[in-house]
Amino acid sequence: MSPQDTSGNGLLRDQLATMATEAYRPELAEIDRLSTLDIARHMNAEDATVSTAVAARLPEIAAAIDGTAERMARGGRLVYAGAGTAGRLGVLDASECPPTFNTDPAQVVGLVAGGPAALVTAVEGAEDSAEGARGDLDALTLSADDVVVGVSASGRTPYAVEAVRHARSLGALTVGLSCNADSVLAASADHGIEVVVGPETLTGSTRLKAGTAQKLVLNMFSTITMIRLGKTYGNLMVDVRASNEKLRARAHRIVGLATDASDEAVAAALAATGGEVKNAILTLLGSVDARTAERLLHDAHGHLRSALASAAV
Repeated sequence: MSPQDTSGNGLLRDQLATMATEAYRPELAEIDRLSTLDIARHMNAEDATVSTAVAARLPEIAAAIDGTAERMARGGRLVYAGAGTAGRLGVLDASECPPTFNTDPAQVVGLVAGGPAALVTAVEGAEDSAEGARGDLDALTLSADDVVVGVSASGRTPYAVEAVRHARSLGALTVGLSCNADSVLAASADHGIEVVVGPETLTGSTRLKAGTAQKLVLNMFSTITMIRLGKTYGNLMVDVRASNEKLRARAHRIVGLATDASDEAVAAALAATGGEVKNAILTLLGSVDARTAERLLHDAHGHLRSALASAAV
């Protein structure tokens, strides 16, 4: 190995030594000697601290979500970009949006360093590729209405950092989600969110508390953004895509809960509206036909409450 390589590795080791997510916990040096139950108790107690760490960052999270919803209301997209566990969590969150909120698959996108193959196996060097991040984003042809969320537990992963920097240079709104304070990722973004969960049970295994923290924040990101976009009615998923028997049953139940109508009336409303939950609710609560319901929802940009107010006029 060349002296330059050695110096680079030494610099990285020094950086890792200062990160909370990489800190060594000598009190756990003999954890492998504990009983399975005691290890489980320890991990469970550690996990219980994650929500508190997330709670400390709620104002920053809310501000980033409001900015995201504003741009998506103009037709923008939400793009997650990360490597390893962080990237996989972004892909997971994005993939749940079409069935849950009836979004177009291109509306919420998850990018993982190394491409789809990296979802199931490690792709060597992918997380260090700034060029890969630029290429993945350029393939999406970003606009100023898009939002790019870089996700990295360390806050220094080159792929995530460059994704945010490149997106910002193109005018997109950027968010940097990390689990270390004073991270490069947060400093590079319009909205920096640093959920500091502390050292892991297994030193440096950021799929644990850091991964849980990232999942909690991404849950908020997609869910609250979709609430702001009118994808729900109260706490009901009225934009659910009824693509299988379970979801068709859920759609029927949602319409029933929203309207308190009989099973027969719910079934008739869903049949008349082609299985569209929002439209079915509007026909029942607004006393309008299916075509009128479709028009009112279009005029209200998909917000059911606004459409109901128009139907009452």
